[in-house]
Amino acid sequence: MTHTVHMNDKPTLHFFCGKAGSGKTTVASRLAQDHNAVLISEDIWLARLFGDQMQSFDDYIRVSRKLKAAVGPLVVDLLTVGQSVVLDFQANTRAGRGWFRSLFEQAGAGHVLHVLDTPDQACLARIARRNVERPEGSHHLTEEDFMHVSSYFQAPEEAEGFKLEIHST
Repeated sequence: MTHTVHMNDKPTLHFFCGKAGSGKTTVASRLAQDHNAVLISEDIWLARLFGDQMQSFDDYIRVSRKLKAAVGPLVVDLLTVGQSVVLDFQANTRAGRGWFRSLFEQAGAGHVLHVLDTPDQACLARIARRNVERPEGSHHLTEEDFMHVSSYFQAPEEAEGFKLEIHST
């Protein structure tokens, strides 16, 4: 399906809050198609640019910061010229969501924070499948890894003022 961008359409930044295995990448791909938006996937960019440097969660944090420093201005430029963007990056902490806010506010664009409400057992089942299938950008995660990463998870609160779309599975 082709979506024609009209001059009245406000470019929108779509981004995601959901635990590992919640379905963020699947929803991101669908949204990019539905909205004729540019899709930028953190996992794929990190694997291509820093794959050999990511051995631990701390490594991920370090290289993710580098990637955001490079991708952020691109996203602002795309939004500024009227192109919607789907950022398949996680916005799983209140502090982390500040980066996304800075992008859409700087560009004067709209935004939607997509919240994936997926039970932990479903996330773990998807992670197990992903560990076998190994799509590009995926990382092998154990249940212990999932629990560690999930310990940082903070669901968005109304006071943060984001336009939310909830996806329940």
